[in-house]
Amino acid sequence: MNKSVLASVAVVAVVAIAGGAYFMNQPSAASDVVADAERPQFDVVDMAQGNPDAPVTVIEYASYTCPHCASFHANQYQQIKENYIDTDQIQFIYREVYFDQPGLWASMVARCGGEMRFFGISNILYETQQEWARQESGEAIAASLRNIGKIAGLSDEELDACMSDGDTAQELMAWYRSNAELDDVTSTPTFIINGEKYSNMNYADFAAVLDEKIAEAN
Repeated sequence: MNKSVLASVAVVAVVAIAGGAYFMNQPSAASDVVADAERPQFDVVDMAQGNPDAPVTVIEYASYTCPHCASFHANQYQQIKENYIDTDQIQFIYREVYFDQPGLWASMVARCGGEMRFFGISNILYETQQEWARQESGEAIAASLRNIGKIAGLSDEELDACMSDGDTAQELMAWYRSNAELDDVTSTPTFIINGEKYSNMNYADFAAVLDEKIAEAN
């Protein structure tokens, strides 16, 4: 097996030893969404699109291995991006959820490209989800994720560094766990729109909520 693939799979051992229960236990319930200023601080960048000064902020909690999330990104998200994100009416923040190990690996590859490439790599991950996420072994999944990273323009050296970074894996897991507990994220996708929690919606319902929030802000 390629040493690079071995290094990426080894991240699982680091996470499993320190916090394997994160993959097994659902986060505990929270009664209210907690404001960002009151949250613990982590060295993890929120990946955002749209207008940071917009009156409406949408936070999506999603997993790269979630079929419902892939469907959302193929359908509703494309319309939301065209009609609300690209027109600067909202800010859209994507926060990863790690209900399984391949979801963490995928996140590390997406973040390896930095903020400029993150959403492009995310689109590829969702478009090809059935090809990489359903493979039979961790080694095969890791190798497929590396190929996606290379398609996105990442070098072998960059991927080696990102996928074998145990410290980053630990930080991402702690960040996810904190967010999930504070915002009561027990399924994906989950949305926080101006501090209010919503489950998955069709585009018409989503647009109605956004229009209402925008009108309230204006």
